[in-house]
Parts: sequence; structure tokens; C-alpha cells
Amino acid sequence: MTKQRRSFDTSFKLEVVKMIKEQGLSVQHVCQSMSIGPTAVRRWLEQYDAEQSGQPGIGKPLTPEQQRIRQLEQENRQLRGDVEILKKAFGLLCTRAEMSFLLIDELQMKAVPVAQSCRVLGVSRSGFYQSKRRATAPTVCQASVHVRAAFVASHQSYGSRRMVTELANRGVVAGRFKVRRLMRQAGLKPVWRRKFVHTTDSKHDLPIAANVLARQFNPSMPNTAYVSDITYVRTGAGWLYLAVVIDLFSRKVVGWAMAPSMPAKLVCDALHMAIQQRRPAPGLIVHSDRGSQYASAQYQAKLASHDFVCSMSRKGNCWDNAVAERFFLNLKMERVWQREYANHAEAKNDIAAYIVGFYNSERLHSVLGNLPPTVYER
Repeated sequence: MTKQRRSFDTSFKLEVVKMIKEQGLSVQHVCQSMSIGPTAVRRWLEQYDAEQSGQPGIGKPLTPEQQRIRQLEQENRQLRGDVEILKKAFGLLCTRAEMSFLLIDELQMKAVPVAQSCRVLGVSRSGFYQSKRRATAPTVCQASVHVRAAFVASHQSYGSRRMVTELANRGVVAGRFKVRRLMRQAGLKPVWRRKFVHTTDSKHDLPIAANVLARQFNPSMPNTAYVSDITYVRTGAGWLYLAVVIDLFSRKVVGWAMAPSMPAKLVCDALHMAIQQRRPAPGLIVHSDRGSQYASAQYQAKLASHDFVCSMSRKGNCWDNAVAERFFLNLKMERVWQREYANHAEAKNDIAAYIVGFYNSERLHSVLGNLPPTVYER
């Protein structure tokens, strides 16, 4: 059988609403006692609240006179609220806009709406919110401190362009010209010393590979092309030689090795680390200069065993291996030339910390859109 729909007159609805409003009974208790659906009761409560706020509610629509009365009652309630605000703010009122903004901020903590406070005090909401933004913005002194901290963290290597990105990563928004001015005032200038000391011994009779890479320094995939090179580091115990392998896709140093001499094993160890880390597929291009270490039978056998393609720079042309040369320059400017290593162990630990802790994971690379290599690969 179809359940018959029940209907209730206005007086019954009002009686139910009063039981809940005035007697404090719960909706659930009233519904269970009177066998009424809770949805209907909640609807009656909404209608009653609408009527009390000046809108047509339970019963017939309001007449124009009743609507006018409701409007006057609403205005009266609003005026009483405004007077209450003035009472709370009497001891803080001031003719200056800044003090009014402070007052609005205090009243907001007391659950007074911002729009109402601004209307009563005669100030604009946009002006209030703009003053709050100015209060939270870093001052020139604070910005200078942030600039100094970011510059030191970059190992004194960042110019104004990368400093803007680094500051934004730290939550400080500043334009390039402001950053440049603050750096100039603080005497912050990137370390730049350029030295060319040749470590390549190309005067040998070993086989030379063609320049397969041909300066294609921006492959579209990782583990497509690596570059490798050797440099030297001065220590109190003599020279320390460093060989690195860099993935051109992200400029990440994927392999390195250090030793007090430059045998072929040095470059083989660096390549072995890269292979262990990345597991590149056959066909990988590995580019280097024409040094005897890279032309050695040991190194060439290492490439052949993994089906890698050997590529070498043209004679006397350092630009063919510019990415590796640039890494060495960054390493020495940002770390090595700022240190005095007592022995090989100290230099090894510090250089490894630079590669892992800063260069690969934190240092911003302009060619990568000012992202660190690790972040760029992700």
C-alpha cells in the first residue's frame, strides 16, 4: 500500500518549532515523540529563522507593512551591533588610518567581521589588507640579511639572477634590481678566478675516436650522453687528481674518482661508479678529451664491454668538452679555492660533500631553468 502523505497546518509547525527553540528539546527527541520526519522539522526551523530575519517564512507572505517592520528591526539590530563595536573600541580610536587598521585587526580577533569594522570606522577593506601585507613584507634590513645568507649558502657563486630564484625558494620575494643593489651595498660579488692548466696528455700514439657528440650538450633523455674529464686539486700533501662523469641531460655528476696520480684506472673508476648508479643502456655516448687515460686499452675495453660509444674532442679544442670544463671551474670557484686542504683525505671528503650535498641537490643551474640536477630529473 502507498503511504499517505501527511500535512500539517501553520499553527502545528510553529508549536513544534517553539518546543525546540524555547524549551530546548532536540530535533531527534521531538521527531521520535511526535512521529515526524527530521527533514520536515529542520525545514520548519529554517523557515522560522528566515521569518525572524525579515524574510517570508511560515505562513502567508508578508504584507508591505510587515516587510517594512522587518526591515526596521533588521536595521535596529545592525545599529545596536555598531554601537557595541564603538563601545569596545572607544579607548583605541584614533584619527590616523594606521591606528584604525590596528583597531580592526584587534576587533577581528574578537570575532567582529572586517567589513563591518571598516564600514563603522570609515576606512576601506583594500587599505586594511594592503597595510597587513606591508607589515609582513621584509624590510630592507631583513632583505639584506636574507641576501647575505643565500649568497653564503651558494658558496659565493650566485649572481643577481640566481639570487632572485634562491630568495624566492626561501620565501623572500625581491626583484633582480633590488637584489643587485643590496649585493652591491653589502659588497657581495661572486668569486671568479679563471685558470687554465692543461692536464691532458694528447702526445701519444694510441687510437683516437671521432667527435661523435659534436657539442650536442642537451639530450632529451637521461643516460643518453655522458662527458668525462680530469682536473687537479692542490693539497698540503701534493696534487690530488679528480676524474668526473656528468650526465648531459641534467648536468648531474654521476661518477667520480680521486687519486694522487693520473693512471687509466682513475677514469675507469669514475665510469664504473656512473655505471653502478645509473645502469645506462648500450649505445650511450661517453665523450672525453684525447688524454692518454681515455685512449688507453683499459678504458676502451671498459666502454666496449658495455657497448658504449666513445667520443673525443678535437685536438686542442676545449670547447668540445665545455660542460665538464665548466663543472671544474664551478668546483674550484665555489669550494676548492676557498679551502686549504692539509692532505688528500681532507680534500676527498670535502669535494665529495660538495658534489653530493650541494652541486647535485641544491645548486641552481640556469640551463635547467634554475633547478638543481636532482630536482630537474624528478
